[in-house]
Amino acid sequence: MLTRTIAGVVGIILAAFVIQTGGTLFAIAGLLLALGAWYEYCRAFRQKNINAALVTGALLLVVMWTSGWLGGSTMLVGATMLSALVIMLLTVIRHERFTVIDAAVSMTGVFYIGLAFVHLVMLRFVGAGQVINTSLGEFQTGCAFIWVALIGTWASDTFAYFAGCFFGRHKLCVSISPKKTIEGFVGGLVGTTCSVAGLGLFFGFDTVLMALLGLIICIIATLGDLVESVVKRYTGIKDSGNIIPGHGGIWDRFDSVIYTAPFVYYFMYFTKLAG
Repeated sequence: MLTRTIAGVVGIILAAFVIQTGGTLFAIAGLLLALGAWYEYCRAFRQKNINAALVTGALLLVVMWTSGWLGGSTMLVGATMLSALVIMLLTVIRHERFTVIDAAVSMTGVFYIGLAFVHLVMLRFVGAGQVINTSLGEFQTGCAFIWVALIGTWASDTFAYFAGCFFGRHKLCVSISPKKTIEGFVGGLVGTTCSVAGLGLFFGFDTVLMALLGLIICIIATLGDLVESVVKRYTGIKDSGNIIPGHGGIWDRFDSVIYTAPFVYYFMYFTKLAG
């Protein structure tokens, strides 16, 4: 427990520094996290003798990251198309060792992990140059939305955990994640809605829209967690890795963010939440 707590505190401090600094540091951090999660994804499927394209996939993640960071959505579409074509081409070039199943798992992982972390980076660069004045000083617009996505996701997990511990009686999805309860999920909904609405007040965003965002973040975060749980059950692993003491792997820590970061990005875009 002590190791887990220390690792959590150090992680939060490091994350805060990277988020507030932004720029190239944040972009590189996003890439490293994506590559780490991709490695854990490939290693998990190896337990089922499915050989995901580790090296090729990593190179394609770099291409997607570069496109999203420097070129925006138009170049990202091209990089995504390129990734699909290259991975399928491997079934011809390496036909004796790389099957269609390997290609399908590889493509799913590259899109699932790569696009999520690219959107996390793109979210940080929203409204470049725009600044929000708060009681704690100035925040860049993209920085504010990163905090909304992360705090919303963490709130969902935290409130669901404690509500489940104290009030949990009815299982939510016992065949996938036996510890999740309906009561915990409801607690997560309430806690996340209030937390994100509070962030709306802090940053000066529309409170009703932020409350709606918080509600949906909790639902999506829960689904993201269940997705990884399904994969771990299928591949027979407990944790995706052990790089974070007491917390498991990168994929374990970002399974929900993989779903919430792209959603926050598009919610912000379509509702014009940032003005």
